[in-house]
Amino acid sequence: MEFGMFHQFPSLPGRSDADSFAEAFEQIDAAEELGLDVMWLAELHFDPKRSVLSAPLSIASAIAARTRRIKIGIAVQVLPLCHPLRLAEEAATVDQISRGRLIFGAGRSGLPRTYEDYGVSYAESRDRFVEVLDIVEQAWSQPAINYDGKYYSFHNISVAPKPYQQPYPPIRIAAASPDTYPAVGARGLPIFLNARHGSFSEFAPAIRDYRDAWEAAGHKGRGQVHLRVPTYLAETEAQAREEPRDSLMHFYREQTERLRDSMTRGGTRAIEGRAERLHRLENLTYDEALTGQVLIGTPASIGQRLRALQDELGIDGILAELNCGGLIPHAKVMRAMRLLCDEVMPQFH
Repeated sequence: MEFGMFHQFPSLPGRSDADSFAEAFEQIDAAEELGLDVMWLAELHFDPKRSVLSAPLSIASAIAARTRRIKIGIAVQVLPLCHPLRLAEEAATVDQISRGRLIFGAGRSGLPRTYEDYGVSYAESRDRFVEVLDIVEQAWSQPAINYDGKYYSFHNISVAPKPYQQPYPPIRIAAASPDTYPAVGARGLPIFLNARHGSFSEFAPAIRDYRDAWEAAGHKGRGQVHLRVPTYLAETEAQAREEPRDSLMHFYREQTERLRDSMTRGGTRAIEGRAERLHRLENLTYDEALTGQVLIGTPASIGQRLRALQDELGIDGILAELNCGGLIPHAKVMRAMRLLCDEVMPQFH
């Protein structure tokens, strides 16, 4: 089981950007010392009340320079908003600086507003994603790029540097829409699942589709599944339940507003399945949230739930969102991280 922390460098009213960066890097330094496997970085744009993490590869480079052991993951790079050659260069540079510690997570994002702000059609996101991923893989693994697509065409272009890891860093794909699971399985790449609301068992059919497509394509193994999940740990169940309450419910209220906004943008493909999710979120209580797709409790109970998820879904790792909603005080996030590393990880390593 791989253990990582998902970080979005949250911003808070009355706190400077410099304070946000300082707290985040203190947590990253602690993760290095405590033995956490991976630090995962979000990519979020034009939402200053939520996050200051708009440039994950820049942050990844800074982490690489101040650490020696921990892996550095991008969760996720929004490929349709990137120029593929620039992205290939910058990510390979991070892999070189980190001496092969980069894990390259990629996705399309579920926020059509960001696409509008960048002047890119969300309706094009699926096709753009495939082209950018194809080009990045070729740039990393081939002496020169020769590619003719709908959006990009390149001929005899050599990208430097090449990644430290050969042929290139591990790539993981964020899977959300139903057709994404078999498509990624057929391609032979690991996936992220983004836990939010509902029950964990709802993932089972999609994971089965993913692994069936993996096997049908002739790939070895079964296909890795990693779960990004709101997580909080404390010494007692009562503390674990109460301390993240305001932050987690703030997160769900924000998600409700973003989902409502996205349903007015991006065309039919962008809103597929979102009306049901919006209805769930609008009526979600805290007690319901605690019984859903979260890992909140003591180290003992979290370990028990993770073993159950291994048995039920066959998950290979988690991206623990230890400050989901961004409102949990820094000292309590640090304590939750210590409990995760000192008391949960040894149960699985």
